[in-house]
Amino acid sequence: MSEVPDDVQVKLNRIPLMHVNAGPRDKTNWPNRLKEEYTSLIQFIQSNQESGDDWFTIESNDLGTKWNGTCSYVHEHLTYEFKFQFEIPVSYPVTPFDIEIPELEGKTVKMYHGGKICLTDHFKPVWAKNQPRYGIGHALALGLSPWLATEIPFLIEHKVITHSSLKR
Repeated sequence: MSEVPDDVQVKLNRIPLMHVNAGPRDKTNWPNRLKEEYTSLIQFIQSNQESGDDWFTIESNDLGTKWNGTCSYVHEHLTYEFKFQFEIPVSYPVTPFDIEIPELEGKTVKMYHGGKICLTDHFKPVWAKNQPRYGIGHALALGLSPWLATEIPFLIEHKVITHSSLKR
């Protein structure tokens, strides 16, 4: 049995794997890992744009340890956009990072304090099996994207969030 559904695997195959096993504490190899991360993200974003699935933007601080961006989810022809952020832990890539969507904090039970989305059951075991080859793009594809696909329709249906064009 595959770890991920076939359609997700197709997307994953478009995200280059990492080869450098280094985190922010490794001052010698972290710049090389970071270069791989950027290259992988650029390819992932280009692939998404080519397939008409341009759903996130991302940038980092100069050290590559703090990241932020926007992610979007289309529901019933309306695009919902959210700011997200994360910090690379010192134990990366052994330990994945927590993705935060602060504006949704307290609006769903599938979120921890600080707006951290719940990745424990489905994403973290897959990361553990595939680290250090997985990187930021993989976390977005396997963590953030499925979380949005599950939670955003639920939050909309229960009127927890409303599209800006529908607000009075």
